Amino acid sequence: MPFLMIRNDITKVTADAIVNPANRQYVEQTFGYDLSRTCDEIRPGYRHVETCQQTVPEAIIAFLESTGFEDALRNAVSLGGDSDTLACITGGIAEAFYGMPQELRAETLKRLPEDLRAAYELFRQNLERRM
Repeated sequence: MPFLMIRNDITKVTADAIVNPANRQYVEQTFGYDLSRTCDEIRPGYRHVETCQQTVPEAIIAFLESTGFEDALRNAVSLGGDSDTLACITGGIAEAFYGMPQELRAETLKRLPEDLRAAYELFRQNLERRM
């Protein structure tokens, strides 16, 4: 899955790679995704779809058109359909590429129940150990 390709090697250069036409072609051919569309082209006809073939490419496109972390999330939500799933996929890619603004991270964590905050912190610690 292209999301994992980007997420597993979290450097900007690697995240940049999906923008490279050769890599984009690889993702399109390997996974059958059409990454040639724009958010403006997707929006009018996009509906909630339960398959990755019609969710993941849209999430990648939302990221590709973004200028920052929040912009990527706004692009994803603007597509409509299953916007929480789109935003989760796009957000994961965008965080790997742009990082997450500290004030947004703090506000988000503040809203989570304590058990979810603890799970998040454990995940982060494990992730940092692997880098």
